[in-house]
Amino acid sequence: MPDAITLDQLRTFIAVVDEGSFSAAGRRLRRVQSAVSHAMANLEAQLGVRIWDRSTKIPTLTPGGKVLLASARRICADVDALQGVAGGLVGGLEASVSLALDAILPVRAVVDMCREFAREFPTVELRLHTETLSSVSALVLDGTCQIGVIGPAAHAQGLEREHFASVQLIPVVAKEHPLAARAGRIPTQVLAEHVNVVLSERGSERQTPDQGVLSPRTWRVADLGTKHALLLGGLGWGNMPEHMVREDIARGRLVRIRPAAWRDDEWNLSLSVVHRPALSKGPATRWILRRLPELCVRETGLGAPGRRRRRRGDARGG
Repeated sequence: MPDAITLDQLRTFIAVVDEGSFSAAGRRLRRVQSAVSHAMANLEAQLGVRIWDRSTKIPTLTPGGKVLLASARRICADVDALQGVAGGLVGGLEASVSLALDAILPVRAVVDMCREFAREFPTVELRLHTETLSSVSALVLDGTCQIGVIGPAAHAQGLEREHFASVQLIPVVAKEHPLAARAGRIPTQVLAEHVNVVLSERGSERQTPDQGVLSPRTWRVADLGTKHALLLGGLGWGNMPEHMVREDIARGRLVRIRPAAWRDDEWNLSLSVVHRPALSKGPATRWILRRLPELCVRETGLGAPGRRRRRRGDARGG
């Protein structure tokens, strides 16, 4: 079989099917009907398969033609996708974007961002890594990820850092926990009598020091999901992102407590985006850096953080 089938022939084939006749396809393609008929006859000859049944007034697809139509559509779609990728690369569009996100970010905001990203940049591969504390910046430093979002105490030496969004942490306990019955400010000596569930890093070489820990009795976990489950189980008290426990508080499963050692807004955390100084930000990266903060603000209700009395380390220890 001569290898002379052209993309134009396949697109003409599809146009005839979609428009319903050779003449209608000619009008769409701005060609005379005889040119369309000639293109179809050549395609049949080159494939060695009869595509059209011409025994009727208007040619119809043969069974073999129906099979070939699916392949023709797939080939044309693949070529369109290839051209789209090439055009994007010429315009600076990235082939892929890798993100390292602190687990404290609102999951719903991340999911919505990914959904929108898939629509906006269908040819760009998006890779997500979720970590805590300094493990996020470590992924950026070693080149695994291009950009990361970290908390205020995470190590970022060697990286450029810029405010990204804000998240509020609040201390909570289960409704059946003894601290839930305490009204007003709770003295530190009272908190020290109970287990403080603490979020710690997984095997990081540069551990973030504990901050906001008010009890010598600590249970350490490596992820917020486990910490959330332990708190719901009444096994201790600890700080949690407000957006993660909002529904639990509304339904009475968790109760917010007020340590005397902290202001009510003590742990409004400023999250920052970090990247290596030489990072080239293409259209997809710039879109993420604009859209993800917007979605986070929608979920947390917090914009840029206000001025704080003093700069603390990461609050999630408590």
